[in-house]
Amino acid sequence: MAPCTMLFYLLLSISFAEIAFTPCFASQVQVVYMGSKEEQSSDDILKQNHQMLAAVHGGRLEEAQESHVYSYSNAFRGFAAKLSEEQASKMAEMPNVVSVFPNLKRNLHTTHSWDFIGLGTNEEMEIPGFSTKNQDNVIVGFIDTGIWPESPSFSDVGMSPVPSRWKGECQIGESFTNSSCNKKVIGARYYLGGYDAEEGSHGDFVKADNAVKLKSPRDSSGHGSHTASTAAGRYVSDMNYNGLGAGGAHGGAPMARIAVYKTCWASGCYDADLLAAFDDAIQDGVDIISVSLGPNSPQGDYFNDAISIGSFHATSHGVLVVSSVGNVGTRGSATNLAPWILTVAASSTDRDFVSSIQLGNRKKFMGESMSSFKMNKSVRIVSASNLNAGYFTPYQSSFCLDSSLHRTKARGKILICRHSGSPSESRVEKSRMVKKAGGIGMILIDEIDNDVAVPFVIPAASVGKQAGNAILSYANNARKPKAIILPAKTVLGSTPAPRVAAFSSKGPNSLTAEILKPDIAAPGLNILAAWSPAANQIKYNILSGTSMACPHVTGLAVLIKAVYPSWTPSAIKSAIMTTASVLDKNGDAITADPKGRPASPFDYGSGFPNPARVLDAGLVYDVQPSDYKAFLCSVGYDDKSLQLITGDQSKCSGGPSPSASNLNYPSITVPNLKGSYRITRTVTNVGNPSITYRVRVSPPTGINVTVVPDTLTFRSYGEKLKFSVTFAVIQPSEDYVFGLLAWEAGKVQVTSPLVVRVSSGGTSLLQ
Repeated sequence: MAPCTMLFYLLLSISFAEIAFTPCFASQVQVVYMGSKEEQSSDDILKQNHQMLAAVHGGRLEEAQESHVYSYSNAFRGFAAKLSEEQASKMAEMPNVVSVFPNLKRNLHTTHSWDFIGLGTNEEMEIPGFSTKNQDNVIVGFIDTGIWPESPSFSDVGMSPVPSRWKGECQIGESFTNSSCNKKVIGARYYLGGYDAEEGSHGDFVKADNAVKLKSPRDSSGHGSHTASTAAGRYVSDMNYNGLGAGGAHGGAPMARIAVYKTCWASGCYDADLLAAFDDAIQDGVDIISVSLGPNSPQGDYFNDAISIGSFHATSHGVLVVSSVGNVGTRGSATNLAPWILTVAASSTDRDFVSSIQLGNRKKFMGESMSSFKMNKSVRIVSASNLNAGYFTPYQSSFCLDSSLHRTKARGKILICRHSGSPSESRVEKSRMVKKAGGIGMILIDEIDNDVAVPFVIPAASVGKQAGNAILSYANNARKPKAIILPAKTVLGSTPAPRVAAFSSKGPNSLTAEILKPDIAAPGLNILAAWSPAANQIKYNILSGTSMACPHVTGLAVLIKAVYPSWTPSAIKSAIMTTASVLDKNGDAITADPKGRPASPFDYGSGFPNPARVLDAGLVYDVQPSDYKAFLCSVGYDDKSLQLITGDQSKCSGGPSPSASNLNYPSITVPNLKGSYRITRTVTNVGNPSITYRVRVSPPTGINVTVVPDTLTFRSYGEKLKFSVTFAVIQPSEDYVFGLLAWEAGKVQVTSPLVVRVSSGGTSLLQ
């Protein structure tokens, strides 16, 4: 069995990283993946599953049937079952099995944000020169925590009948009936098999997971309602969180249809349930799937990962999958790495939620906060490191850990606490510990300047290291240091914006370095959207995370699909990526955190979306099924595995496979350059039928870049032309270097990031 999974952290009402501690158990369930579906009935497939299970259960069919959890038979073949380690090993050796992997747990990774991106505030979300009225024919599937259907964001007033091609269902359950679905939320399902098999038999099932009280598609935590309304919520005239961010709100595609697939419960989302949701969503007829969740760490194989498997078959059926990159924030921590996924990083907008900290020496500092609590007067301010209690050291108490603070010394004071920036540390929990110790306020020094506003339970605000050190110096040196923390307020026009959020996971791609991840960045910092009143009695909430960035790109993809319904998933992905900008709203290079570090494609992929250009992309890098087959061969899959995955007789070529860098991707990455190397790309004309593009290159430092031909002349819509890009080392560097390649025709620019790392010992043209 797999080792116990990492601690699961869930984006709830605390904005970033409230920890839910769960017991660790050896995995009981294994997922058996068998590739593309054969032409068989579901009943026949189920019988075959039972026969395979019986073979590892000593021929005992009854035990085999009891061990069965799910059968995947719509878009791909496979099943989930309770297996011992020995049984799983035997199953993996069977001829029709691609992979067997444990039922791992995944973590869940807006009034102003759409205005900031550059889309209008009306229901049509029109982009000048194009009509997006067809968005009511686009169906978006959300694999998440469910939905709160009564939210105004999901009203169906004025919407046309449900598209006749829809094959899904409205699954009834606790507090969820057929009438919970409407012309907006057209379908809803929930999945408990994988969760129940892992956690249902340990302790009090209901009390251990509050969300399970609602065994239905209804959202008990809020995350699913938040992501769905961000992407496709209807216009709401008075959205706010305790007065913050007040104004009209809407999703990116307010008239699009929503289909709900609830796979995530309060302690996590299990692979067996995720695959069942993908299997149903593809069969139901969704056009786009939005997945704001991912593994605790980058996956080790494309077909030992539920999201990668599900999205591969979704893409094969013409369904685009958009997913979040993760919230770890360190280099190489990016998740959802498959090239058939559109992977999204998180950025800021120009709106902040801040509290003013006024010191007794009349100096003022602004800190991030969603706290609406009011202090009546200035009070004593003290470092928590001076208030250690019991066996705790001053260093430990500086982080305001549970029971680390001396209650008598803390009573009635503002405490200065530290936060390491780790996702395992809850900012809200620190404010609870200060309140528990008798403190009446908190200043939280964020070691990595995450810029995340959270709903502290007392007057409180978080500041960066520089401001925090100044406040500490005052508290430690003034004779009678005092301060007052004012209630949070909304501030517009903050700069620079956008900037990449510090918590957003970063490249390079740890699985296939030739594929750049993330692909794009979008607003994910302090996003206001719909919520579940079951979570904490509020209708709207402000959250931060790449979970919030993902549905922004989902909404944009819906608008493209509405205008170009025949476009493939890769064409939509390409249009979003190649029209993105690497400049902020002031025209300066995008930075990567409040400290102003210059961002790179490892932070934002191709950049920040530009809706004014995305429907006039000009050229797209389209990827055909044969291209993904060649990619799988290039990363080591053999003929047998390839044929099982694709369901046909495809074979890898007899000679050495081309590098994964040659996948027709909208970005170009060469991670191991020795001397010189040439890659090829094919672009498809989706703009003016008769047009000529000329290349412009900004080469990475120390690299010579040659493009042949340097001019592309198209004579018809849909025409495809190839070009080659040769990279040659001029001056070796110790790390990755970055540049860009753009095809330009008048105002149309089709831009791709260039990412190159010279191999150690790589030869130089100067030698």
